[in-house]
Amino acid sequence: MATPPPSPVGAEEEGARELLYEAYNELQALAAELGGAAGAPAVVVVGHQTDGKSALVEALMGFQFNHVGGGTKTRRPVALHLRFNPSCAAPRCRLFTGPGDGDEDAGVASRPMPLADIQAYIEAENMRLENDPCQFSEKEIIIKVEYKHCPNLTIIDTPGLILPAPGRKNRVLQSQASAVESLVRAKIQHKETIILCLEDCSDWSNATTRRVVMQVDPELARTVLVSTKLDTKIPQFARPSDVEVFLHPPTCVLDVSLLGDCPFFTSIPSGRVGSCHEAVFRSNEEFKKAISSRELEDIASIEDKLGRSLTTQEKDRIGVSNLRLFLEELLRKRYIESVPLIIPLLEKEYRNATRKLREISQEISDLDEAKLKEKAQLFHDSFLTKLSLLLKGMVVAPPDKFGETLLNERINGGTFTGSENFQLPNKMMPNAGMRLYGGAQYHRAMAEFRLVVGSIKCSPITREEIVNACGVEDIHDGTNYSRTACVIAVAKAREAFEPFLHQLGFRLLYILKRLIPISVYLLEKDGESFSHEVLVRRVQAAFKRFAESTEQSCRERCMEDLESTTRYVTWSLHNKNRAGLRHFLDSFVAPEQLAVNTLHEQSPGLNDNKQDRAKGDAKPNHPSDTNSPSPVPEARLVDLLDSTLWNRRLVPSSERLVYALVHQIFHGIKEHFLVTTELKFNCFLLMPIVDKLPALLRQDLESAFEDELDSIFDVTQLRQSLGQKKRELEIEVKRIKRLKEKFGVINKKLNSLRVRQ
Repeated sequence: MATPPPSPVGAEEEGARELLYEAYNELQALAAELGGAAGAPAVVVVGHQTDGKSALVEALMGFQFNHVGGGTKTRRPVALHLRFNPSCAAPRCRLFTGPGDGDEDAGVASRPMPLADIQAYIEAENMRLENDPCQFSEKEIIIKVEYKHCPNLTIIDTPGLILPAPGRKNRVLQSQASAVESLVRAKIQHKETIILCLEDCSDWSNATTRRVVMQVDPELARTVLVSTKLDTKIPQFARPSDVEVFLHPPTCVLDVSLLGDCPFFTSIPSGRVGSCHEAVFRSNEEFKKAISSRELEDIASIEDKLGRSLTTQEKDRIGVSNLRLFLEELLRKRYIESVPLIIPLLEKEYRNATRKLREISQEISDLDEAKLKEKAQLFHDSFLTKLSLLLKGMVVAPPDKFGETLLNERINGGTFTGSENFQLPNKMMPNAGMRLYGGAQYHRAMAEFRLVVGSIKCSPITREEIVNACGVEDIHDGTNYSRTACVIAVAKAREAFEPFLHQLGFRLLYILKRLIPISVYLLEKDGESFSHEVLVRRVQAAFKRFAESTEQSCRERCMEDLESTTRYVTWSLHNKNRAGLRHFLDSFVAPEQLAVNTLHEQSPGLNDNKQDRAKGDAKPNHPSDTNSPSPVPEARLVDLLDSTLWNRRLVPSSERLVYALVHQIFHGIKEHFLVTTELKFNCFLLMPIVDKLPALLRQDLESAFEDELDSIFDVTQLRQSLGQKKRELEIEVKRIKRLKEKFGVINKKLNSLRVRQ
């Protein structure tokens, strides 16, 4: 009996599907050339080392291509654009390379490559990266494949995640693990991506790979969960109930909205395809047959463990073929669902490309010196406006791209640390976790400077320092403890505060230099950028020179203040808190006075002659009056002189006096240093950016116009480069327009089919 002809609806649907795949392939190629993210949905395979990612990808494709084995074999993501083509009895492959892949790869992207050459290329890349310090690369190896056993899929195989051991000796491996995890997260963050999450475990409570995936997809709403190496897990289960829990994880373990509602289970037969004696399979056909046989064996083993037959729904979750059908249907639905969303994106790209083409055409027509000078003046004014707005505060520049937290700022711009390596914890600084730039970042750095320097205390004073600071006077060999305190205080203050002055200058200069790329971004965003790179670089270099010279001049002014404050002690300036010093001195003078009074009261005969003393107080003192108390204070005065002036043996009272004076002078220097430093950096670093920089840049620009006009505006070379850009944009506009129209036709056909069905 003759085979009935296909229905018109089925043929039309198949034609629309073929057109859809072709359009998506063209879209991916265009996105790769333009440097944007591919608009087509893709399956990204994520798993730990030796989870069997590459082997599973090969089983899904129907042929072997990658470097598979123990340890880390995938060191670069491999993007596979698969296309079903029943006329291709053998895989028809094309390897796409770009800048950075080496000169030997030049032109490879323009011609097909045999599968063996692609295998050799991937293995060579893995070996190269294994000996490279980075070990891994985020740049994709892009391969397009047509084959009669290929599904219509886009699969990205990623490097295996690493679980390093703790400890300082494993820091290299820990660093590599962090790099791989960041790479994987970047690949799965796009909303259109389908995540194929591989878990090599027999207990679903162990979420090794899910731990990383759920950082990006917390509900696993776009994640397909796969348990690999099923053939090795079945013998591990002793009871049927264990197998039931493994096949049907309870909600307490997997209480998420998985794609497919349940995990898939796969087994891949080990062995490579080839003609050498180590090869297990002589052809890809044998490899596919082995995969099918393994699926049947797995089903039989599970049924034997359970003691019952598997349901149809359970069988649909076991084997590579079922996973492949599920992914292909899922991706087909995503393709169809994405069509209405891609059309407005292409419209936007078309408008942007058309606008750029108009701007290039206008720029070519404006290539004369007068107009170029006028545009340069406009660029100069716009650049200064953006700088001013950044200092005053704005939110147009994205903080996630240009902002810095306090931790990043300390890493890049230096930290405030003194001689004792004291550093203020992040939690004590307001807005430490905020990603700031411009004036807000400048203010935070100044606030940190105030807090750090304000918390500095005078370093401990040793008895040796006190004795060495006493020295010998030029007219007597007595001691002057006020001079001693001054010598110690100014030395410790200079040592403590001078490093902070240099650190503040470096930090604020770093913050000001960060304004340049942010200003360029704002100019490009507002369409005010200047195409003449020589002039742009000249303006940027002039700003850097001005900022550096202004910071150096400001720092020298502050150094003069610090030198004068630590060279000569002025008590009206250094001893501001006199009440505190008086209280401190009274705390140890009072006990000594009490001792004098006690000694005076306990002297013999004093109690018996109270009345005589009272009378004697009313009369002038007589030299022969032996009951007068005058000899006691005179004796104490002699003791005081002996302990402070004539004797270099430190007594507690002298030591405490020096401590009190040193801390008082140090505190006065600190307060003066804080006030003058902040004031001068604001007046002589920040304000010149506002009021002196415009005149300097304008003068530099006028000088460039007079002396180096030809080097800045090479009209001939500029006309050639603009002409080349115009031709490239014209091609880009045509491609986007053709692709936009193609997706429009696909959308109409799909809508027509939905109505008819």
